[in-house]
Amino acid sequence: MNRPELEAVAAAAREFLDREDERREEALEFSRQVIRTASAIIKHAHREEYEDAWALLTEAGEAVREMNARLQASPSLWFAGFVTDALKEYAEAHLTLRIVRSEPLPPPEEIGVAPATYLNGLAEAIGEMRRHALDLIRVGEPQRAVAVLDEMDDYYTLLMGFDYPEAVTLGLRRRTDAARGLVERTRGDVTTALQQARLEAKMAQFQSQVSAE
Repeated sequence: MNRPELEAVAAAAREFLDREDERREEALEFSRQVIRTASAIIKHAHREEYEDAWALLTEAGEAVREMNARLQASPSLWFAGFVTDALKEYAEAHLTLRIVRSEPLPPPEEIGVAPATYLNGLAEAIGEMRRHALDLIRVGEPQRAVAVLDEMDDYYTLLMGFDYPEAVTLGLRRRTDAARGLVERTRGDVTTALQQARLEAKMAQFQSQVSAE
């Protein structure tokens, strides 16, 4: 090569890319860990195994903080799909546990995610709220399911107010549209459950009156 200056450029580029590749592999492993843990957190939350859920949430939070710290040196990796997906799953798990426990929701900076990631996690948490409402219906508590439905509707309404390009919100509009269907289906399920409960109450009252005569 008759351009010796390019040798130095190539050597520096190779060193930089080697480091980037190493950080990418580390971030990929952290992302896999966070996604696995987030799934387990949601499972325990629905089973009311809150101690296990909180322990896993602490574990996932530590992994997120470590991943965030390492990515400071490689900001381009913040836009890698696997990183944003992992942080979204973590936000969803964190919010789902808080919602099921009827606890205040933490702000994005408290759990270590960007606002758009947080909102996408909240949109997906609406699906977990539907599952929670159906669980309440199955155990004969449709009135509690009404409260969950109202909360779902509130979150959906809030998310509808973020009318920004998809590139900015990371797909929030699509997830919000999906949440609308979940809210409406849950509304139908809750309405049916309430009607059934009222019918059963009237039948029980009628049977009691007949037995008393």
